[in-house]
Amino acid sequence: MTVKIAVLGGTGLIGSQVVKIVQAAGHEAVPVSLSTGVDLLTGQGLDEALTGAEVVVNLTNSPTFDDASPAFFQTTMDNLLAAAGRAGVGHAVVLSIVGVDQVPDLAYYRAKVLQEDILKAGPVPYSIVRATQFFEFVEAILSWTADDTTVRLPSTPVQPMAAADVAQAVADVSMGAPLQGIRNVAGPDVFALDELGRITLAARGDQRTVTTDSAGMFAAVPGDALIAPAGAVIAPTAYREWLGRQS
Repeated sequence: MTVKIAVLGGTGLIGSQVVKIVQAAGHEAVPVSLSTGVDLLTGQGLDEALTGAEVVVNLTNSPTFDDASPAFFQTTMDNLLAAAGRAGVGHAVVLSIVGVDQVPDLAYYRAKVLQEDILKAGPVPYSIVRATQFFEFVEAILSWTADDTTVRLPSTPVQPMAAADVAQAVADVSMGAPLQGIRNVAGPDVFALDELGRITLAARGDQRTVTTDSAGMFAAVPGDALIAPAGAVIAPTAYREWLGRQS
């Protein structure tokens, strides 16, 4: 049976790949974003976008990682669930972060927990996909605490994964029955973040030095919070393999 799946954020890094995977599986995937005339913050165009949809996938993200992010998720989730209820949507899927509820010192992580809680308490059957950090964002993470000669990174353990594997996980869940719970997904390898920085710079031929330091957002992460918990789905793509394909 063909299912219509509305993908909010469907033109972005993950969303565009989810749309392709869903379509390749024989379902109807509709990308929904500001560029298609839908504003999740105001609700404009949302009712029309969800008309006839059995599933809605929310991949939209706050434009900031600071104390403004909870208001973004509160407003957008309220608008989404209200519209999904009016449209009779039977399954709502949200992409979140592995270990998100274990990092209360980060405003953005608290905001994502709020998003999850709103979804859980809402009227629509739901699934939450929690993914680890994306390979594609590693260079941005390095840039937060870098200068011309040095990159300062904490030794926080991370288990990153390819965006393509994240998209596959989201698509798989969206094409299935609501989990009424959480599916964790992660890459196959665990790294200390400073080690990951050294691997990345070496692969790029970047001569800067990585210094282990309590710098950047991930310094606030306790213990193994960002590591896949028991029962997580382990994605196939390894970081070194992915890096080799980028050069």
